[in-house]
Amino acid sequence: MSLPSPYYEKDGVTIYHGNCSEFMPQINADVMLTDPPYGINYKSGWSGKLDRSIHGDKNTMLRDSILNCWDKSALVFGTWRRPRPNQTRMVLIWDTKGALGMGDLTLPWKPSHQEIYVIGSEFNGKRTSDVLTFAPVQSMAVNGRKHPHEKPVALLRELINKCNGNVIFDPFCGSGSTLVAAKLEGRRAVGIEIEEKYCEIAASRLRQSMLF
Repeated sequence: MSLPSPYYEKDGVTIYHGNCSEFMPQINADVMLTDPPYGINYKSGWSGKLDRSIHGDKNTMLRDSILNCWDKSALVFGTWRRPRPNQTRMVLIWDTKGALGMGDLTLPWKPSHQEIYVIGSEFNGKRTSDVLTFAPVQSMAVNGRKHPHEKPVALLRELINKCNGNVIFDPFCGSGSTLVAAKLEGRRAVGIEIEEKYCEIAASRLRQSMLF
């Protein structure tokens, strides 16, 4: 299937609205950086502005099918609660500074990290720790989360700085944080998102003169 007309295209960043499974063979990019649905069947208990769940989150099938179609390097967010991708070479830890949720209340520890899977070899830069400490995007802030799994732009910029190649690809681009980070780092970027409302949020963020 050929790519649809871009939902947004400007300054080296392109967004397509649709199902990434249908368009993978047509994508020309260097490195994938994505936070896919990875099978936690997330259901937010907060009745605020964010969706309670996301498409394809009942298992890891969608994540794995996309990675099986991708023969280049990737950085993929995930969780210890589900099997890691078969291609994983290394695991990075995103330390969220203690802000991640309540976890199992019968235990005296609360969760404060997520995993990032390193796939492939197209990475370089100064050798640094495999623990990356960045505060998450807060739900209630003025520029708070617009997607239930939105990642901080600062963290994504740090990851992009380790990636070779000029074009960053996010097949589950959500509210566009990866695309914003790529633009701020002077990279080109391609994103695909199945929910049109998130395509519009991402496009709106990219149109702003002051990106966040």
